[in-house]
Amino acid sequence: MSPPVLLPVFLKLAGRRVLVVGGGPVAASRIPSLLASGADVTVVAPDVRYEIERMAVCVRRRPFRPDDLDGAWLVVAAAPPDVNRVVSAEAEARRVFVNAVDDPAAASVYTGGVLRRGGVTIAVSTEGRAPALAGLLREALEAVVPDDASAWVALASALRAEQKASRLSMTFRRPLLLQALNGLYEARVAAARPEPVGDVARAAVPA
Repeated sequence: MSPPVLLPVFLKLAGRRVLVVGGGPVAASRIPSLLASGADVTVVAPDVRYEIERMAVCVRRRPFRPDDLDGAWLVVAAAPPDVNRVVSAEAEARRVFVNAVDDPAAASVYTGGVLRRGGVTIAVSTEGRAPALAGLLREALEAVVPDDASAWVALASALRAEQKASRLSMTFRRPLLLQALNGLYEARVAAARPEPVGDVARAAVPA
């Protein structure tokens, strides 16, 4: 039997409690993105790195306890594998999702390589099997997503509002969006096109 297909989601964590178990370099690398999302982060570990203590997190310098999960929406298990497995089991019993770093068997959530540009967020996952590959794919996407993605988002958002106001059928919305984006792309290419050499030469010769 093939493994179940994962459901890609983007979580709203602002103001919600996230528990990080572990105080080493791996935990330190995961916390900034949680804080950027507005999460209320609590770190539990016997030993906590200095840079974590300087972050806007609540630090509990002791071993993990099951009641640390109380009120948590998400758990990042960045401790040794034996601790991660305990955290995973306790979280599963409480129906709390767990991202067990570098321990796919103990995880119910996998993070991926993430590209953010101009209001566009793209996440690539290999279902926890090859995180380095996800990172390489993210780097490849950087060459594809335009630098002015914010202009694409603004155009699509404005067009969506117009189409909803006019009650345009969903059948026609995507073709019209593609047409508008093609126009935006063509305008960008035209603006970047160098002036023909002949025109430059004629402009340089006095009448």
